[in-house]
Amino acid sequence: MKLGLLGIDARIAEVVAAAIGRGDAIVCGCDLPVDGPLAASVPAVVPRSAAWQDLLDPQACDVVLVGRDGWSEYRAEAVRALVQAGRTLLVGHPACLSMLWAYELDMIRGDAGGRLLPCLPDRLHPFIHRLQEVIRAGLAGAAPGGPVETITMERRLADRSREKVLDTLAADVDLVRVLVGEPSRLSTLGGAEGESAWGALAVGFSGPAQVPVRWQVARGGEPGLSISLVHGQGQCSVTIPDDSRLPWAWSGPEPSTASFDRGATLLDLLHGDGPEDDVPPATWSDAARAIELAETVPRSLAKGRSIELHQEEFSELGTFRGTMASLGCGLVLAALFVLILATLVGGIARESGWAWGERLAGIWPQVVLAVLGLFLALQLLPMLVGGATSRSGEGGQGGRRPS
Repeated sequence: MKLGLLGIDARIAEVVAAAIGRGDAIVCGCDLPVDGPLAASVPAVVPRSAAWQDLLDPQACDVVLVGRDGWSEYRAEAVRALVQAGRTLLVGHPACLSMLWAYELDMIRGDAGGRLLPCLPDRLHPFIHRLQEVIRAGLAGAAPGGPVETITMERRLADRSREKVLDTLAADVDLVRVLVGEPSRLSTLGGAEGESAWGALAVGFSGPAQVPVRWQVARGGEPGLSISLVHGQGQCSVTIPDDSRLPWAWSGPEPSTASFDRGATLLDLLHGDGPEDDVPPATWSDAARAIELAETVPRSLAKGRSIELHQEEFSELGTFRGTMASLGCGLVLAALFVLILATLVGGIARESGWAWGERLAGIWPQVVLAVLGLFLALQLLPMLVGGATSRSGEGGQGGRRPS
């Protein structure tokens, strides 16, 4: 497999190391750092292209690895163009903490038919699957310790700035969704204001039929994440180090440790080797949802209250319906304004004998009717476009692949 680089970060560097170990080739790179430890992780023989447009050529490389360090609008535009070209991308997560950008890429990917994978390998570790089984057994009443009462996730960070905390939460919330499903409510607890709110931030995820999850920032110790499941007869926990060279640890019944090569796991996904456990690999929709949840935290913290989370499908049809709903409200208000204005102008015209003004005021019903008729006709546009897309898809290879 031939790999191209667009920027780099710690996770992408692990994929590069795993690829070189397996004999895959890093054939080109752009927007790479010139010094530092991440620059040293790129083989010296890799051509450093000055333009990302070279990565658009499918003959140049099979997969483009996109790093998140040094993210800029330049790289965001490059990723957008690569997705539109239908290329296969592995993107560092979260590359950009913007829900709109993430869902825009998802819609472009659906149209272009490319493959877009986020760097979210932790869900594929066997210990995560083991935690999932404990939770399921508790909900089914088959767990020896009884149902799981609460889940605590303690994130140890050396840098507890706002940006670092939100970036880390955007990755950890993927594990929340894997373990307990989609949360329906998010609440926060932090300091009064400024950076103090992020150094001790706690985020709660809950739902009507879900085990409550508490994610909290902590200081000290080896950087990483600890997940603890509390039930009636004790608890079990998993310690997840940030450093891929350190093993994961399972505490509780039958304690054990297991190594986990994140770079090799992500490379397996690029080669098409799926996991053996029931936990599926993360899709770009999962990454976009995780970014959306992390982006909700500052709003909850500023308002000091819980935020209700709604499951909304982001698609071109959904965007069209939302636009039409907003436009319809605007047209109703505009029609009322025209009615008042036409009545006022017509009354002044009659009193002053202004015949042209009276005729102008008299045609407002026809104008409003024509605009509303055009608006109603636009509602048929998705049916016409959908029909055309379906017909082109039936034509064989000329149609687009479903997302």
